[in-house]
Amino acid sequence: MSATARILIVEDEMHLAQGLLFNLQAEGYDPVIESDGEAALARLDNENFDAMVLDVMLPGKSGFEVVSELRARQNFLPVLMLTARGRSEDVLAGFAAGADDYLAKPFELSILLARLNSLLRRLTWHQPVDETPAAGEAPSPFEFAGRRIDFEALELTALGRTIRLTLMETDLLRYLVRNQGRIVSRKELLERVWRVHEDTDTRAIDNFIVRLRRYIEDEPSSPRYLKTVRGVGYRFLAEGD
Repeated sequence: MSATARILIVEDEMHLAQGLLFNLQAEGYDPVIESDGEAALARLDNENFDAMVLDVMLPGKSGFEVVSELRARQNFLPVLMLTARGRSEDVLAGFAAGADDYLAKPFELSILLARLNSLLRRLTWHQPVDETPAAGEAPSPFEFAGRRIDFEALELTALGRTIRLTLMETDLLRYLVRNQGRIVSRKELLERVWRVHEDTDTRAIDNFIVRLRRYIEDEPSSPRYLKTVRGVGYRFLAEGD
């Protein structure tokens, strides 16, 4: 991690924003504050940052809208999202929009710094969230059925196009590839990839899987490689069904 990494803080509670600014400066970062989503997006159009700390509850555009618009612009800046309650549904909505990690308020500064440092390391070293392989390592690049996933470059080449992946999309695909052929439950994905442990409606991650199918399947509505096992979870089949 560079000691001069630029961090964009998007937070409308000024006491919290100023506290983050002071502490990130003390840690050797170069932080900048914006208090609303529109201003943050405008700034990102003109300046380069290494990561963003983004609150969900903002005036105007919500944090969900900001990160979704950012990804639609093909900007894959690592995003640590701050949620007011830390509800599983909010966390999953953030990941579905394109966030890379989350932290519930109130939080300990040491935890935020650890999460932020982890995002910056993953951007540089392209490490997955869960570094313990469940069923063997996933080679990079990984090729199957004319498709190519480059876990290090965060890119997927399929169906004649190259797609830039978010860190979370890369982590999810890596986990599925490691466990190819095995049924992976929704609960397992929540705990091992998203790090959500409390009870939640696990069907909430289905929309995330739908997005990955749009990347790799010829017919996303009739998937051959990323299959749903009804009532259980998913199975990745490199050779297709």
